[in-house]
Amino acid sequence: MADAPISETETGPAGKQPKSVRVVLLALMIAMMLAMLDNMIVGTAMPTIVGELGGLQHLSWVVTAYTLATAAATPLWGKLGDMYGRKGAFMTSIVIFLAGSALSGMAQNMGELIGFRAIQGLGAGGLMVGVMAIIGDLIPPRERGKYQGMMAGVMALAMIGGPLVGGTITDNWGWRWAFYINLPLGAVALVAVSAVLHLPKKRAQARVDYLGAGLLTLGISSIVLVTTWGGTEYAWTSARIMELIAIGVAALVGFVFWQTRAAEPIVPLHIFRSLNFSLMSLIGFITGFVMFGAVLFLPLYQQSVQGASATNSGLLLLPMLGAMLVVSMIAGRVTTNSGRYKVFPIVGSVLMVTGLYLLSLMDTDTTRLTSGLYMAVLGAGMGCLMQITMLVAQNSVQMKDMGVASSSTTLFRTLGSSFGVAIMGALFNHRVQDVMSERAGALGSKITEQSAQLDAKHLEMLPAAAREAYQHAVSAGTHSAFLLGAVVGIVALVAAVFVKEVPLKGAGPAKAKPEGEDAASDAAAPAGVAEAV
Repeated sequence: MADAPISETETGPAGKQPKSVRVVLLALMIAMMLAMLDNMIVGTAMPTIVGELGGLQHLSWVVTAYTLATAAATPLWGKLGDMYGRKGAFMTSIVIFLAGSALSGMAQNMGELIGFRAIQGLGAGGLMVGVMAIIGDLIPPRERGKYQGMMAGVMALAMIGGPLVGGTITDNWGWRWAFYINLPLGAVALVAVSAVLHLPKKRAQARVDYLGAGLLTLGISSIVLVTTWGGTEYAWTSARIMELIAIGVAALVGFVFWQTRAAEPIVPLHIFRSLNFSLMSLIGFITGFVMFGAVLFLPLYQQSVQGASATNSGLLLLPMLGAMLVVSMIAGRVTTNSGRYKVFPIVGSVLMVTGLYLLSLMDTDTTRLTSGLYMAVLGAGMGCLMQITMLVAQNSVQMKDMGVASSSTTLFRTLGSSFGVAIMGALFNHRVQDVMSERAGALGSKITEQSAQLDAKHLEMLPAAAREAYQHAVSAGTHSAFLLGAVVGIVALVAAVFVKEVPLKGAGPAKAKPEGEDAASDAAAPAGVAEAV
């Protein structure tokens, strides 16, 4: 069969997608949920896992191994899909993820669990990239906005439902089912993709750029370890952190140098010649920086200061995630109907900065209604930004680079989340410890010397005066963290102003192209788009 875009006749009246495309999209959403849900389910099960397997000193590696493997594998999966075909790469990533899940469920000690989690992370690196790139193949950019709400909904469902599902599974079936639950869901996605998705097969003549992959993996791993260990396992000025920074910088400089000479580079540098792609990468980084910092500190504030229950921690984020879902659906519909999108990065950045500033104003007297409204403002900003960044990035490159564009955008968001959690976390911890010392003296310093984040059990054990001091300290810490987020968000606003509104492919008659935009955008039309049937 000849490769052709999904035309109006294939999509049906009013752009309605054929049943086969809808089945594929359902399978893609399941795979996306697997990638996002896993850490949240496992996080809830961790106390039980440690109780059975021991190895408390290695606890952080259960998450770190998964995160490292995911971040390092993301660019490679995107390139493999571009070179050898997206369907095969995507299905392989699902199989690896499921194998890692099954092995993690069978782990007999903490060392095995960490190793199997790394395998799981390798597969997870291809899940999100595969979803985004295949949607980029199947759906023209003009129509892609309609599916933003679906993707935002999956993200919201994972964040809200993850802790609840994890707790329920662990309490009723045991912690091993926190991993085994992936198997039936993954099998459904695998069967649906295998049976219904038909993409053109590819066979690249050039070999995989193994040196580039190795340098990039080393650089990304060093960065993630710096942001994970800095200020917790090791002091920021310690020799180990300095060594990791040096290794990371050297590896990434070497990677960039090698990409200019490789026959088939892992990340072709020419995609960054597109102003829009570079701006979307920056905005995606900042969105990840802000969002995951908010997801970390908002439940902590509500539990420590407002007395909310930790059991339903995912529900505490409902105002933010609900607003994100609704606004994302509206933005997608408007983009599909009008073909215009520049307004959303600008409005989204303004709302994001405003929401973060409002959240920085919270103190010990802030009501749940007020904090919920502040979260909704931030969520609305996120709804304007989350999927638009991927849409514009994909619209800015040629079809042959769809995979690396998707993986690069995903990687920047992942790295942004790592930096956000680390930097905002360091600022939060420092502020909490300072305020505890001021308000509770030596006792305050002793209480937070191990960790500035106390769980509900330890919080209840504190004397009333110390508990009140801790509530003020957490308020001060969240103030500093969110104020930093607002300052960083201003960079996203500046970047959004310079976005050029290049017509979305599949958007009907081409409009005059803004002067100076990269010509690669013109080649981004889905001329080689896969067949859906």
